[in-house]
Amino acid sequence: MMKIVLILAVAVAVANATNVARCLHHGGDLPASTRIEGCTNPPCVFPQLRNAVIHLTFRAPRQLQSMRTLATAYLGNLPIPYDLGANANTCNFLTNTRCPVPSGTNVQYTLRMFIEPWFPAGTSATVEFRIVDQNNNPVICLRVPIRITRSNMFIDGANELPPAIEVVEQ
Repeated sequence: MMKIVLILAVAVAVANATNVARCLHHGGDLPASTRIEGCTNPPCVFPQLRNAVIHLTFRAPRQLQSMRTLATAYLGNLPIPYDLGANANTCNFLTNTRCPVPSGTNVQYTLRMFIEPWFPAGTSATVEFRIVDQNNNPVICLRVPIRITRSNMFIDGANELPPAIEVVEQ
């Protein structure tokens, strides 16, 4: 019975996986699995004013005292680093373990990246997401095409403006 449950869990994880590629500009193996919410076949559509949510599973290649997540968007060959702010501290967003992570541990991690309103809607880019360790050595890296769209929702899913903001009709 346990084998059947395990097989079904693996099948569901694979069915929901997002197709990603190996990085071209940075080192690191692909994660064992990648699931970008709302996207199985890129380009992944990321609406402004929303979080892009990326679930990763990977095996720690060595003892990891700490980790940082870095993101770089490529518009053609032009690299544009994106500051993930507090979300760059990978250890704060591990879902099944915590740092330090022993070598060989299967690690589950969720990255949330806010899509700023100043990202131009209609922009297409390829983004490389990578995790590096305390010595800046690569842990994992993935590459995925994205497209930015206008959000049809307000921040936090509200369908109206906050009470402090008034719409003035002319």
